[in-house]
Amino acid sequence: MTSETDFSLMNSTLESKSYDYEVLLEKLKNELSKFGLTSNQSKVFLFLEKYGQSTATQVSKTLKVPRTETYHLLTHLQNKGIVSATFQHPIKFSALPLDKAMGVLINTEKERVKTLENQEKGLVDLWNTIPNFKIDQNDSKEGKFQMLQGINQMTGKINEMIAKTKNNLLILGSEKDFMKFYHSGFLELITDSKIEAKLITSSSKKTTYIFDPKLITKVKKMPSKIKENLCFIIKDDSELLLFMKNVSESSQNVVAMWTDSTSMIYTMRLLFSYIWSNSRHLQ
Repeated sequence: MTSETDFSLMNSTLESKSYDYEVLLEKLKNELSKFGLTSNQSKVFLFLEKYGQSTATQVSKTLKVPRTETYHLLTHLQNKGIVSATFQHPIKFSALPLDKAMGVLINTEKERVKTLENQEKGLVDLWNTIPNFKIDQNDSKEGKFQMLQGINQMTGKINEMIAKTKNNLLILGSEKDFMKFYHSGFLELITDSKIEAKLITSSSKKTTYIFDPKLITKVKKMPSKIKENLCFIIKDDSELLLFMKNVSESSQNVVAMWTDSTSMIYTMRLLFSYIWSNSRHLQ
């Protein structure tokens, strides 16, 4: 029978490795949050995945999570289809292998999106049956803004801006920002389009591989005096996405402001032009 002391990863007695394990676990929890798992759900899932079948009591004591909450967490994980339970007494819980669990969560999300897509037309038709009571039908000329938080909202907005760009796209960001743009597929979208793009980055020679040969001629390296926490995107001089961030922030906590304010776009366009004129091409 497995003793509680065997479950030592979360409270490792190997002090030289303990910190490394904690960092890796924290990173995994952050990544799993993108798949809809809370921090404690991720913690329970990872524990079961690493150590196999365990009772709720073992999970509760080892992870120092209240027993009642542990049962709720295990129920939610079962409902998501990534944890199963035995019929024996006491009940033991086990997790799917991580790769299979990711597949289950992704398929669930795909089905959810598919359901939403199917409901879209019906909702729009229903909404259009209600009369419009607006007195002034003209949009405000003062400009609008929208606050966005988290990687999903950012990805959706950037994809939309790139797809709707008719003339030019200006992007300024740090090496870290452009690595995220690369892994999200934004740079590929720009390369494959007919967009007239200008990119300013702090990327070093080690990361120039992220820029396709077709794109790298449109990229300049910003002066070292420019701070790393400056990042914004301007589309057709009509839309601005300004990241309000700290470079140490996780992707889930990053906040950005989208606006079509003429004055703000003009100001950031001037800033971009100034930095562009004082930067040199990567190659």
